[in-house]
Amino acid sequence: MQIAVFSTQPYDRRFLDEANDGVHEITFLEPRLAPETAPLSATADAVCAFVNDDLGAEVIEMLAACGVRVIALRSAGFNHVDLDAAAALGIAVGRVPAYSPHAVAEHTLALILALNRKTHRAYNRVRDGNFALDGLLGFDLYGKTVGVVSTGNIGEVVARICVGFGCRVLAHDPVPKASCCALGVEYVDMGTLLGASDVVTLHCPLTHDTCYLIDEAALAQMKPGAMLINTSRGALIDTRAVIDALKTGRLGSLGLDVYEEEEDLFFRDLSSRIIPDDVFARLLTFPNVLITAHQAFFTEEALTAIAGTTIANITAFERTGEVLHPVHTARG
Repeated sequence: MQIAVFSTQPYDRRFLDEANDGVHEITFLEPRLAPETAPLSATADAVCAFVNDDLGAEVIEMLAACGVRVIALRSAGFNHVDLDAAAALGIAVGRVPAYSPHAVAEHTLALILALNRKTHRAYNRVRDGNFALDGLLGFDLYGKTVGVVSTGNIGEVVARICVGFGCRVLAHDPVPKASCCALGVEYVDMGTLLGASDVVTLHCPLTHDTCYLIDEAALAQMKPGAMLINTSRGALIDTRAVIDALKTGRLGSLGLDVYEEEEDLFFRDLSSRIIPDDVFARLLTFPNVLITAHQAFFTEEALTAIAGTTIANITAFERTGEVLHPVHTARG
C-alpha cells in the first residue's frame, strides 16, 4: 500500500522504515495534517497521523475524496478523530492501544521528582556558579499519598513505582483492578482522592466526561499545596483555572507533558520566535511549573512498538480489510 505519513519527525522516519522493511511504499511529509495539507495524500491508500493532526470531518471527507481507505494512528488516543465521519465514508481507523506504559509512567515520576527536589532550578543555578540551597527545599516522597486517576496500563505502572517508593497510593477508576488492589492501592471516589493526595497524577483518556476534569471546583477540593501532574491529554485540565490556583498558592506545583493548545507549539523549534499563546507564556513564568513537550512516550522501546503496530495495522488492512486494532464509534 501507499502510505502518507504526516507530522514526520526524523525519528518517525527511522522507526517506521525499520518496521516497514520495504513492504509498503511510504511518503514522509513534515506538515501537520490539516485541510490545507490533506491533498498531499492524493496518491495514498493509507494515512498515518499523530496526536496533533486534524482528523475532523472536513479533513476526513478530503481524504476519502483522495481515495484513502485507512487511517493509522501512531498513538493510543483518538479524541482528535471524527469517528462518525470516518465510519460514514467507509474509512477504517486503527490505533496503537499500548506501546510502552513504562515510558510514560517513568516520565511521570521524573516530573514528580524534578518538581519536588527542584532539580531543573538547581541545574541552572550550578551552571551559573550559584551553589546556594535556599529555595530548593523538597520533601520525602516516602510516606506521602499519591492519587492516580485511572489505572489503565500506564496508571498501574505509576502505582507500582509509587508503592516502591513507599507511598500510600489512592486510585480513582470506574473499574478497580485486582492487580492494583494486590499492591495495596486503595480505590476511592474522586473527591476523596483530591482531598487526601499530596500528588495527583492523571492517566485517563480525553472524553466528553473527562474534559476539564481538573477545573476550578476540583482544584478547590485538592489538598492545599499539592502537586498536579498531567502526562495524558492537555484538556484534562482547565489551564486558566490551574493558573489561578498557582497564583493563590492553592496548587503547590504543576508538571505537564501535554497542553490543551499544544498543536501550535509542540514538536517544533520555536526558539527564535515569539510564542503568541499568552496562557502558555504565563505558565512559563512560574518557578514551580515544569513543562516538557509531549516527550513522555519518547523511548527506543516505545517508538519501536508504535512503528511496529502502525505498520501491522496497515498490513492487516491490506490483507483482510480490517485493521488489527480498530477504533469504532460509540455505536460500534
